[in-house]
Amino acid sequence: MFEQFTIQAPSRSLNESLQHKIDTKTKPLGALGALEHLAFQLGRIQETVDVDVSKPKMIVFAADHGVVAQGISVFPQEVTPQMVMNFLMGGAAVSVFCAQHNVPLQVVDVGVNAELKSHPLLSKRKVAFGSKDFSQEAAMTSEELFQAIQAGVVEVDLAIDAGVNLLMFGEMGIGNTSVSSCMMTALTGIDPSQSAGRGTGLDDNGVSRKAQVIEASLKRAETQTGQVMMDWSAQTLAEQVGGFEIIAMAGAMLQSAQRKTAFVVDGFICSVALLYAQKIAPNVREYAIFAHQSNEQAHKLLLSHLHAEPILSLDLRLGEGSGAILSYPLIQSAAVFLNNMASFESAGVNDGDNI
Repeated sequence: MFEQFTIQAPSRSLNESLQHKIDTKTKPLGALGALEHLAFQLGRIQETVDVDVSKPKMIVFAADHGVVAQGISVFPQEVTPQMVMNFLMGGAAVSVFCAQHNVPLQVVDVGVNAELKSHPLLSKRKVAFGSKDFSQEAAMTSEELFQAIQAGVVEVDLAIDAGVNLLMFGEMGIGNTSVSSCMMTALTGIDPSQSAGRGTGLDDNGVSRKAQVIEASLKRAETQTGQVMMDWSAQTLAEQVGGFEIIAMAGAMLQSAQRKTAFVVDGFICSVALLYAQKIAPNVREYAIFAHQSNEQAHKLLLSHLHAEPILSLDLRLGEGSGAILSYPLIQSAAVFLNNMASFESAGVNDGDNI
């Protein structure tokens, strides 16, 4: 199923040239901090010392989750299609931030539990009307898993073929923090009490309930598969406890990397999608730019597990791709300084070597 992804790490051939260009700008060594690391990463991915992030695109994947029936969300499931329509009408946070920065937005229905009206910004790639309640049975079939992966692949191909050179991903789906926490536990072995968070506003009892549902769901899946979760393949894990929008995002990340295009990871849920994608093809991590550290307690642990240094830390916990789009101006700045900032030689500034 995943043989289509043969992702190579970015070439090291320009490492020396990139580092020299960064180091000889009119500044002390390392003075632009994380922007220097970003510029270096973009140059490696794009295989150039003159990077370009002028044609970005935000893709938000949306789906519903059967496990919501277990009372793990303060919002009802009908909020998912309502919020999708809010995205399309320009009223959501990600919508207004994308408009602010002139970044095109596309919403992809991979599993919303409603029939959505056609809209120019909506891609209809519905796999099913939501995943099944994985506390009771497997979340999806192997065919549904394949369709969700391909939804992400196709959206990325369409974007890159149209000239997009930086992708940003977001998600929408009531209950998807629970799904992400469950997937994180299955992928890392972390206890559900650490992977479960407040999501859209659960109180302490709600978080405890979420952790209990995750633990029970994983035990159910281990019994059904006859394997402990740490031995599950990527296919088994997704089929047992995955979510359509998370799997579609993972497919999008894999295809972005396959096509040597940098992508921006939003918050906790998107980071779980990357963790899952990394299980399929480890080199996908090299193409990821981490936007921010969210307010979900598990996100800090996950970023540490991924050895990731996010650009921002704004106490966000909204999802939607909101953190990704907020990080875009700084990604632009990394490209601008690499491309346009004077060197000591070109500016006729003493670099200090002769002092």
